[in-house]
Amino acid sequence: MINYLQGTLLDCAPDGCTILTAGGVGYELKMPSTGLDRLPEVGEEIGLFVRTVVREDAIELYGFSDKEEQQTFTLLLSVSKLGPKTALAILSTFAPASLSQIVYQEDIPSLTRVPGIGQKSAKRLIWELKDKLAGWDPRSSQALAPEPMARRTVFSDALAGLVNLGYSEGEVRFLLNRVFEEEPELLVGEAIRAVLKQLK
Repeated sequence: MINYLQGTLLDCAPDGCTILTAGGVGYELKMPSTGLDRLPEVGEEIGLFVRTVVREDAIELYGFSDKEEQQTFTLLLSVSKLGPKTALAILSTFAPASLSQIVYQEDIPSLTRVPGIGQKSAKRLIWELKDKLAGWDPRSSQALAPEPMARRTVFSDALAGLVNLGYSEGEVRFLLNRVFEEEPELLVGEAIRAVLKQLK
């Protein structure tokens, strides 16, 4: 499977580019718009991380400027009913770290900004990604980096603490999200106290 391509930028298109390798083979790659914006001039050298997607009627290559984007794209493809086109649209709208924060905060309105994603699919995507990210090991991969993972743990612990105090999850989740939006570096105890002040 192709994981990385290096060669000369032969051509650019609205949805991707073509790389001509030293062996004389031209590879067409589809890319997120963020990657297209970073392409050099036609004729210059370029290297891209690649994800190969095999379909019944085609083999498609997707190119990414860095390993983090490539791995996030692969993670998105593991979500049920989410295809490469939608995964590219997500990466064209959000950087991997921003997507991680959106999932952590369950920010459905932000996800619905992506073409092709409505309320229902945004909820499913967040639910599945939260489950998959729970086992993500930042020591073995840079994708969806450790800082958002740490914040997700703080958020979960603060939410559990408030529920243990007798509040319903639905009652405090919105307030907790707002607290972390205002002060993202809060510790668990500080976040709980900030929410309790709003509940008084």
